Amino acid sequence: MIRRCVVVGGAGAVGRLFAERLLADGARVAVIDTVEPGAEPAGTHYVRGDITDLGFRAAADLGHADLVVLAVPDAVALAAVPGLAGTLRPDALLVDTLSVKQPVTAAVRTHLPGVQAVGLNPMFAPSLGFEGRPVAAVVVNDGPRVGALLDLVAGWGARVVRLDEAEHDRLAGTSQALTHAAVLGFGAALVRLDADLGKIREIAPPPHNALLALLARITSGAPAVYWDVQAANPEAAAVRKELADGVRRVADLVEHGSEHEFAALLGELDAQLGEHAPHYRELCARMFTSL
Repeated sequence: MIRRCVVVGGAGAVGRLFAERLLADGARVAVIDTVEPGAEPAGTHYVRGDITDLGFRAAADLGHADLVVLAVPDAVALAAVPGLAGTLRPDALLVDTLSVKQPVTAAVRTHLPGVQAVGLNPMFAPSLGFEGRPVAAVVVNDGPRVGALLDLVAGWGARVVRLDEAEHDRLAGTSQALTHAAVLGFGAALVRLDADLGKIREIAPPPHNALLALLARITSGAPAVYWDVQAANPEAAAVRKELADGVRRVADLVEHGSEHEFAALLGELDAQLGEHAPHYRELCARMFTSL
């Protein structure tokens, strides 16, 4: 049973998402965070503290917990793991919500080899909720509490997708780092072009509006989240290089190639989509209808 929970970073968006769902399931939830009291979900027990420099109250809550969720930036979680070795119960479950899994997985296996642990990565903005959305799960040290938690997350309506840590980071590099870099690059180009968004909004076709919508969502989010996606993922540098090379390839083809070669590129890209192309065409049609 998972009844006594601690959510480190529970005043933030991801931490609140977990804390509120655990509360709704009847668990007692303590929140440890560095901010002033008042941002934590109603009904939680709040302890102001630093997970990398534990005080007595925070250590006591951690020592009694069935479940500890680290909903903090990558660097904070990595710094905290060694200090948890003498604090967590032997039968406790440790969960991280980091966007990059290889470093934290290695740290947990080194410092907490006997503690059940799983890495979760909700692949969506916390405000959207779990229902119908994917949660990547990397089992670090397996055990009965790991299975119970994954069943619980699935019961919240999420699609739990199990991966190992290397596969997770490869896929996150493509699905997150590549995507965010493309949108941010688009935004940086708008700045350099000194684009008049008032006029653009009057005439923009759906693809441009879709990119502007993505840009607005990213720029309204927490910079630390998007920084970790780009800076912490070991796959991200190679992904950004491929993105830059792809844009350069299009430019070279248009400036020095032919329409026939351009058509060949579109055919190559369509072949990459393969059997998934109809799904994404239909998805695009629905998106553009709303735009």
